[in-house]
Amino acid sequence: MKLNCIIIDDEPMARKLLQEYIEEIDFLELAGTAENPLKVGKLLSENTVDLIFLDINMPRINGMDFLRSSVNLPMVIMTTAYGQYALDGFELSVVDYLVKPFSLERFLKASQKALELKTLRQKPAALPSTAVDHFFVKADGIIEKICYRDLLYAEGMANYVVLYTAQSKHIVYLTIKALLEQLPIKNFMQVHKSSIVNVDHVKAVEGNMLHVADRKLSIGPNYQSRVMEVLLNGKLLKR
Repeated sequence: MKLNCIIIDDEPMARKLLQEYIEEIDFLELAGTAENPLKVGKLLSENTVDLIFLDINMPRINGMDFLRSSVNLPMVIMTTAYGQYALDGFELSVVDYLVKPFSLERFLKASQKALELKTLRQKPAALPSTAVDHFFVKADGIIEKICYRDLLYAEGMANYVVLYTAQSKHIVYLTIKALLEQLPIKNFMQVHKSSIVNVDHVKAVEGNMLHVADRKLSIGPNYQSRVMEVLLNGKLLKR
């Protein structure tokens, strides 16, 4: 699967670097570049565009204003020197937010998010009748059924994980990575190297802490942008 992309940035060197990065990644195909959002209409009308790499600080109209005033845009990854607009970007449903200067590795990670999102959107929806809503764990010699909706969060301890529900907790011989692979991706996400949360049970975000049930769980630095993207994407109401 390929992603056709365009670059919108007023700096020639920034456009050149992005173009070089795109050429290094086999699933990205550059459809064109523009110096500012006012010149992007022709590119969007003449090409099937999946992804825009968008700068913020540009003459005449900045990237944020372009996002707010546009409808039916392709996926967007912000590429900017201004980190303070990250929350605004995620409120506007951007896929990722790259603060200049960023490495090829970080650029690849952001692009892979966009590819995964496109793949997910193209997957046919599973029939409700075949949906699995539970799993079993063996703890203290007993095999117990746990419904996904009842699992609040999980915390890892070496080769064990502790599964917390509203009524009980279960210590299971399993790693956090192995557990995450078995949980439905639409309901659960890793928020720290040693913790997974059920998105439906997150009550609030306070700095780098998540309120889940009666507990506060830390958000790891490497997970901050993804957590904010999932929790706030298109769901934050503003005056």
